[in-house]
Amino acid sequence: MSEPLIPIHEPPSPVVAPSGSAAEGPVFDTKFERIGEHEMLLNMGPQHPSTHGVLRVVLTLDGEVITRAAPDVGYLHRGVEKLSEYRTYPQLIVLTDRLDYLSAMTNNWVYCLAVEKLLGAQIPARAEYLRIIVGELNRLASHLVFFGTYGIDIGAFTPFLYAFGRERERILDLFEEICGARLTYNYIRIGGVMADAPEGWVDRCRDFVTYMKPKFKEYDDLLTYNPIFMDRTKGIGVLSKEKAIAYGVSGPNLRASGWDYDMRRDLPYGVYKDFTFQVPLGQQGDCFDRFLVRRLEMEQSLGIVEQALDKLPQGETMGKVPKVNLRPPAGEAYAQIEAPRGWLGIYLVSDNTDKPYRMHIRPPSFINLQTLQEILIGSKVADTIAILGSIDIVLGEVDR
Repeated sequence: MSEPLIPIHEPPSPVVAPSGSAAEGPVFDTKFERIGEHEMLLNMGPQHPSTHGVLRVVLTLDGEVITRAAPDVGYLHRGVEKLSEYRTYPQLIVLTDRLDYLSAMTNNWVYCLAVEKLLGAQIPARAEYLRIIVGELNRLASHLVFFGTYGIDIGAFTPFLYAFGRERERILDLFEEICGARLTYNYIRIGGVMADAPEGWVDRCRDFVTYMKPKFKEYDDLLTYNPIFMDRTKGIGVLSKEKAIAYGVSGPNLRASGWDYDMRRDLPYGVYKDFTFQVPLGQQGDCFDRFLVRRLEMEQSLGIVEQALDKLPQGETMGKVPKVNLRPPAGEAYAQIEAPRGWLGIYLVSDNTDKPYRMHIRPPSFINLQTLQEILIGSKVADTIAILGSIDIVLGEVDR
């Protein structure tokens, strides 16, 4: 198994062209590594949305073929992990919203799980089910953004209008009813959830499930099995199972390479052990498989929401945790969940004060992005955005 490619940060030695040639003098790629005599350096980004956020990718080209690729991240760094040392435990929840802002519910959830481990808190059953309902609705909403924007990446605009402008808006309407926000929710709280579902909300969720079920065939007819779309994604950007594991890839990207692992089933948290669902897998690990796994996961998430609505118990929505001056015992805790983009983890260290001593985030987007420097090699420039889009990164989570 070859070692992952990494940028070379030491100053490179110059490549001196033959005396008297038009290119006489040193040729540098001053940030990454030297380029050959017949190669060209191309900066792709930072720009939005074609690089799915403020991401810069430095490409070295031999004609139209990519010979080297180096992602350059950090343009959206906000120091969330350091800020955590100056915020109380409840105040930190709003910062987690702004990591992967397309799935803020799962960010809230994993952080609260870590704090609850420090506290040894018990979560009421109704709150556990509400967490699963909003978590899976958020997974569906996140995958709908991927579905629509990936179509745009390939050149198909219409699917975006359906997925982003029609179905996702219905989910955001439900979120607005239950927590008052449409993007950064701050709904899942330490010990439970912010508030119970308002009157009629469960019935409106059921109506959405009924509405959504027939839309997947429409999506498949429109984009999934569109011959042009399949030609642009099949066999492109292949990531083998072995390489995916070596890089620490997780989530849909790992399952698209054929590795059967989903934390909701294999390392269950909350009350996921009470639910039945399937884990979609790919075979080739190419762009199409990464797309198809997410498309199929939408149906599974909808099925989990339907089961949770049927089983939703009555009762309290907040456990017995201090409402003010929350000071977990000194110690450390780690919580992890299956976020829409993979294995999302939070590591907390408490020193028995009202603020964390340390917090570290394991962001799936950051780790999954590493693969770009390998799977782009040998591809054409025209396939770059198709490959990047299939990884489905969110730069707020990459840069933190």
